[in-house]
Amino acid sequence: MVYFQSDYIMGAHPEILRRLGETNFEALAGYGFDKYCDSAKEKIKVACGCPDSDVWLIAGGTQTNAIVISSMLARYEGVISTVTGHIGFHEAGSIEYTGHKVFLLPHHNGKLDADELDGFIKDFYADDNHEHMVFPGMVYVSHPTEYGTLYTKDELTRISDICRKKGIPLFLDGARLGYGLMSRDTDLSLPEIASLCDVFYIGGTKVGALCGEAVVFTKNNTPKHFMTSIKQHGGLLAKGRLLGVQFDTLFTDGLYFEISKNAIDQAEKLKKLLADKGYRFHLDSPTNQQFIIVENGKLEELKKNVAVGFWEKYDDSHTVVRLATSWATTDADIEELAKYL
Repeated sequence: MVYFQSDYIMGAHPEILRRLGETNFEALAGYGFDKYCDSAKEKIKVACGCPDSDVWLIAGGTQTNAIVISSMLARYEGVISTVTGHIGFHEAGSIEYTGHKVFLLPHHNGKLDADELDGFIKDFYADDNHEHMVFPGMVYVSHPTEYGTLYTKDELTRISDICRKKGIPLFLDGARLGYGLMSRDTDLSLPEIASLCDVFYIGGTKVGALCGEAVVFTKNNTPKHFMTSIKQHGGLLAKGRLLGVQFDTLFTDGLYFEISKNAIDQAEKLKKLLADKGYRFHLDSPTNQQFIIVENGKLEELKKNVAVGFWEKYDDSHTVVRLATSWATTDADIEELAKYL
């Protein structure tokens, strides 16, 4: 069996495991007040080109989204997302569970359109009854998107400008951020993302760590008592060192970017292989997630040897499936896959 169903099916990069073992018997303060968390945060600030930012390490992605959104919104505010945004359909209603509405706008290959965003906010305030409604209080985007697509610098700048004019924060979900940054088609750097966003996070779970996400508040805008919010939502590890050691390792000597590049290099090989085998692509993705349209009978045959991710029903006889590379994908994995395609 060869596995391409997601980018978090492997454990952790060997260097992370080595560092965890190496530091295992050090007695360290809990809840993130240890030297490895401090070191990781400083290295992340340098990588972001944002020395005055505030960095927090949280256990997982869904927790991160719920904590950031709920702590930054007032009780009468909601968050704007595309219909394909992770918070809108793959997080079990975690945002609504905190008491905040998710406004769902159309997607364009996974991306939010700046003009549609602007129009939505204008229409809200043009409604004479808007005081009776949930206010738009934040914009949420993911980069890469759920479809593996990327915002251009111009697209993200336009969204950022709208947010600043309207006085609402822009939050970027970076669960797969490393793969976006290392894509051959991107024109956005990490410092540029830090400049354009009010808050974003650097994903570890899908990019070489056992678990963990690094949240970066970029505008001296960390919500009051943010650590308390993290704990209330179950995202604060007593053994915070687990996250500190991992992110300190990932941001030492460019490891995060190096292993992210591997996923992109392998994705390019995967795309060529799929094209050579005659598969139809659902869309053009420049990152580690590739979506193909497969006849249902062929899919059942394929699933005997290849683990893929169901994406959506294409028609009565075809299904869209996702194949994802990761930091751990090897040439041998691609060669094994070729046998069954």
